[in-house]
Amino acid sequence: MKVLTGFLFVVGIALAATFAVAADTKSAWEITVAAAADLNTALREVAANYEKQSGIKVKLSFGSSGALTQQIENGAPFDVFFSADMDYPRQLISRGQADAGSLHRYAIGKLVLWTASDSPLDIQNKGLNILIDPGVKKIAIANPQHAPYGRAAVAAMKHVDLYDQVADRLVLGENVSQAAQFVESGNAQVGFVALAHAMAPGMQEKGKYWQIPDGAYPALDQGVVIVSHSKHKKDAARFLEYIKTKNVSGILQRYGFTVPDQK
Repeated sequence: MKVLTGFLFVVGIALAATFAVAADTKSAWEITVAAAADLNTALREVAANYEKQSGIKVKLSFGSSGALTQQIENGAPFDVFFSADMDYPRQLISRGQADAGSLHRYAIGKLVLWTASDSPLDIQNKGLNILIDPGVKKIAIANPQHAPYGRAAVAAMKHVDLYDQVADRLVLGENVSQAAQFVESGNAQVGFVALAHAMAPGMQEKGKYWQIPDGAYPALDQGVVIVSHSKHKKDAARFLEYIKTKNVSGILQRYGFTVPDQK
């Protein structure tokens, strides 16, 4: 009986080890990516292409860069973080929440003023001056407290001395995607959104935009980093290498991003 018990104990340990390896192997076929809302369309295309090529599933979670940073600091199980700026990734690095050696500037975002396609507002000719048009009751922007595009919008309005005149008409979206939704739904007449939103399939028919000159706001340098507590760092690193390929650069450029080494 003792021999049988000992044998069963050993078998039990072996089976447990086998199941543990199987579980690790299964989980390794998936990485979880937190990404700034301006990447909603472009990164979905990138992820789909990567899944076909590698067999590794890429789960995407979009939000404002600041909110995602807070989630990572609170232990959210992300493997990779794409921010709409470089500051949030550096903040994570300084707090030991991201790997410094993995930091990469993958794109430069562009800010546009966007309105519905059937709007009577002459946004293309008036540019930012449209903000003081009597027909503009609400102006949508991403919340500048945790969204880089929101801070860029504020900077652009201050650059032309309009911020104080229109501050009481601003409506804040949780992120830049929600700012676009406010305009699309009619809850705001114009909004500051990412060029990537304005150029996304389905959005081009819904709105018209005016691109804000680069000098009107600080450059939207966008950084990606591997999260320190990732359980799949090798797969995360492979995905980051894929992000640096010409194929991905082409996709990002198609959605209005500038690729840093292709200015």
